[in-house]
Amino acid sequence: MQAEVDLPWAVARGIVDAVGDYESKCFSASDVWRRVRWAFVTSLAGALMSCQRSPAPESGPTLQATAAAKPAQRAATTSGAASSKPNAASASGEFPRVVAARYPGGPRIVAIGDLHGDLRATRDVLQLVGAIDAKGAWVGGNLIVVQTGDQLDRGDDEREILDLLENLRDQAKKAGGAMIVLNGNHELMNAQGDFRYVTPGAVGDFRDVQPAPRAAAGAARVPPALAGRAAAFFPGGKYARLLASRETIAIVGDSVFAHGGVHLTHVRYGIDRINSEVSAWLNGKGGEPSVVVAAEGPVWSRAFSLPKPSDEACEELGQVLAALGVKRMIVGHTVQEAGITSACGDRVWRIDVGMSSYYRGREVMALQVRGDEVEVLRKVKTSH
Repeated sequence: MQAEVDLPWAVARGIVDAVGDYESKCFSASDVWRRVRWAFVTSLAGALMSCQRSPAPESGPTLQATAAAKPAQRAATTSGAASSKPNAASASGEFPRVVAARYPGGPRIVAIGDLHGDLRATRDVLQLVGAIDAKGAWVGGNLIVVQTGDQLDRGDDEREILDLLENLRDQAKKAGGAMIVLNGNHELMNAQGDFRYVTPGAVGDFRDVQPAPRAAAGAARVPPALAGRAAAFFPGGKYARLLASRETIAIVGDSVFAHGGVHLTHVRYGIDRINSEVSAWLNGKGGEPSVVVAAEGPVWSRAFSLPKPSDEACEELGQVLAALGVKRMIVGHTVQEAGITSACGDRVWRIDVGMSSYYRGREVMALQVRGDEVEVLRKVKTSH
């Protein structure tokens, strides 16, 4: 099986190497060209490896099995997780209660958007909101921080960010605060084996990770350069299990947080059920939940993040907020060119501002919620 995967990888690498002279003469191996070259190699290799599989959809999430084995049928979830049977409450028009994903509010809540592998931006924004000191230790006291996903891809510092946020989660809890980190589409893409957005500098970050039994079969099918990453993120792997401990949707005080957005479909399906099924999948105990990886899933939807959401979207937003008993939705995922913005009468706040170096390091910004007061915090980012 290894030869089956390495052949298309080698073909892709050979095609790109054929333009090596052009690169050296015209681009002088610039960082931009190296990134373009790597993206082309990984995308072409993924396409070649997918030739005998079902084609990916033309829009929405790309369920490209760059290396992952075909997901198993969804297994019954473990104790405490929701059943995978149809939700009786949704059939009757009622909404399941949210229990596990609901956190009490606090005097001060801050929300942070996409980080995409940029440790400098991560530290900058955490210092901006008063969560950490210059050494990276928690100094936020009872502060509640919610990071809305996409720590992975497009940057070289992914492992450092994952480890930092996990350490801060423990420190914040001891200090009476909270660091709540959500899964975004890029975390789930890595669990699916979609490595198209991995940068050259991040390829070796997980080389020392040994595959857990549940992740071993999939890890053996990837190109050698990505074996450590597959061992880390394929369901059952070391970092997949870390992601399994996080929510996909969370309610904190009177705000609901998700990477992409929460629709009525998700409320009827059950917020706790969604989180439980994602956790089971990442732990290697079930298949990927279709309601999450769908084009309008909570990590993929952009309906509330358009410059001007439709009237229908705003109407649905109001119904979602009413059903969940909250006042606002806070999402990342879609870069806002003008910085943090709100829409639908300030009922949705969009906080992905492209502060990672991939987007040329725009302003470092966060959203602060104090009771009914919502404020944008910002700091002009220094050059890398």
